Amino acid sequence: MDMGRQGIVILGVFVADTAYRAARPPRMGETIMGESFALGPGGKGSNQAVAAAMASGGASGGASGGARGAAGGAVSFISRLGRDPFAEMALATWAKAGVRPVVTQHDDSYTGAAYIFVEAATGNNAIIICPGVARMISEADVEAQADLIGGAAVFVTQLEQPMGAALRGLQLARAGGARTILNPAPAAALPDGMLALCDIVTPNESEAEALTGLPVTSVAEAEAAARALRAMGAGAVVITLGEKGALYHDGAQTVHVPAISAGPVVETTGAGDAFNGGFAVALAEGMDPIAALRFGAATAGISVTRPGTAPSMPARAEIDALLARG
Repeated sequence: MDMGRQGIVILGVFVADTAYRAARPPRMGETIMGESFALGPGGKGSNQAVAAAMASGGASGGASGGARGAAGGAVSFISRLGRDPFAEMALATWAKAGVRPVVTQHDDSYTGAAYIFVEAATGNNAIIICPGVARMISEADVEAQADLIGGAAVFVTQLEQPMGAALRGLQLARAGGARTILNPAPAAALPDGMLALCDIVTPNESEAEALTGLPVTSVAEAEAAARALRAMGAGAVVITLGEKGALYHDGAQTVHVPAISAGPVVETTGAGDAFNGGFAVALAEGMDPIAALRFGAATAGISVTRPGTAPSMPARAEIDALLARG
């Protein structure tokens, strides 16, 4: 890593998570009784920013703590918000975790929201996302932060904001020399050449299948999909496999890192975001990719023992303690 580079920059979306826990989802036209409801901060990009700030030690200093995080600088989050109670939730969430917001607020649309159904017996989830004003994040919004993006140690984006903005962010990061990570979620067809801008691409099983057309139900199948993604242009591939851990492939080595358990699973919502945030911190600190995978796996392993998304992200001391257990 270039030690002169500072911090992590994440482009993405904030949404307020409205989580409904029930035995099963309702059928069309049916009303059922749920077991619980929770309202909290979410959105893949925002969750990843919170996870990264917490994992870098940013929360210890409140809103300014991120600037002293172990990642060598602030965790910055680029997005758009409305002017409403959900925007206030976003700003408070970032302040608590130590995320530096690089956002604009707008009166012409709403801050995003998500419906999350959580299956009570398993903790598995199904999600509907309405990004609101973040749906209008533009290439110009991203270009306005070109110096911040290009000067980062690590730049991360996903696909909840418009594809053009994600693509432009990766282009600016690559041009500036930042390490680039694309979490291709939710799954979508990618423009030609987009994967070639990615030092690392981090799909889960279903996203890897959507991108490659190959089934991903085992570690062996994940390796085949990873090779296909490399052939499509990605520098390296991390396929997250839930309870099976994660697989890393960069052309020179293929390594399967098992999941790291921190206790009984309460809810898997946000586990991928926890992994990506922790993984980005580890890379920004100069860890090799396999050590970074283990750090990300520990971050995710703790997050799934707690309800919610952003509120479930662990502090650095918790991650270090879990890894120290071996």
